[in-house]
Amino acid sequence: MAPPIQFLFRTLSLLPLPVLHALGWVLGWASFLLSARYRRRLLAHAKQAGFSSTVALASIGEAGKLVAELPRLWLGRPVRVDWDGAELIEAAQAQGSGVLFLTPHLGCFEITAQAYAQRFGARRPMTVLFRPARQPWLRDLVAGARQRPGLLAAPTTLAGVKQLIKALKGGDVVGLLPDQVPPDGQGIWAPFFGRDAYTMTLSARLAHSGGTKILVSWGERLSWGKGYRVHVRPFGPLDTDAAAAARQINQAMEALVRECPAQYLWSYDRYKSPTPLR
Repeated sequence: MAPPIQFLFRTLSLLPLPVLHALGWVLGWASFLLSARYRRRLLAHAKQAGFSSTVALASIGEAGKLVAELPRLWLGRPVRVDWDGAELIEAAQAQGSGVLFLTPHLGCFEITAQAYAQRFGARRPMTVLFRPARQPWLRDLVAGARQRPGLLAAPTTLAGVKQLIKALKGGDVVGLLPDQVPPDGQGIWAPFFGRDAYTMTLSARLAHSGGTKILVSWGERLSWGKGYRVHVRPFGPLDTDAAAAARQINQAMEALVRECPAQYLWSYDRYKSPTPLR
């Protein structure tokens, strides 16, 4: 990692969460005001989903907080995490089957995996799928942050997918962001808030691996830097037809977003055309 960036991340990781969230709010609004493209996308996506301008404007600061909190989550002391629905995890694991967590770009999705690893990972580790960053310094930082006790990382390659399937068949846990646009050929078009979005089929493939139990979850960012609350909801059964399953998953993600639409990442280019697989 480049020394100046390393120093900055480590310095920010020492700051209290309320301070980081305040800085993030400023960062979010600066990005919104300075980038017309960012501004148009965020407002258009929130409107497409049927939410008011009040929700869209509230999401601007939340998007900035998403970035500013990362140094603390990756390098700093643990933060406070409350749970809503932890009993669903305990019940699923008691059955001995693998568990697939589906989490949208809502709230702090980084905390959902960390919180699981801290509370449940000693018994059943979670494996998350992620695309390594292009910048070498950021790639090393992310890899170190996501390889911790109870938490494993799998690359977005065929070997990584095999790692996820193996984990589920072994009764372990997998975490996935199903509203992430996959490469061309690895998804199908399915409605998301009333507009077709290219939706990954990997979620359904994993869900049908060895009697896997599906849970949906998201990490709520509490006000004034008080920490986070991880919400867990039941899901299923999932249709065996790929198109129907994609619609079901998108509907489940919509339901989670409606719980707190101001914390959804509306600036994410959810409706973009897929890029060729490299």
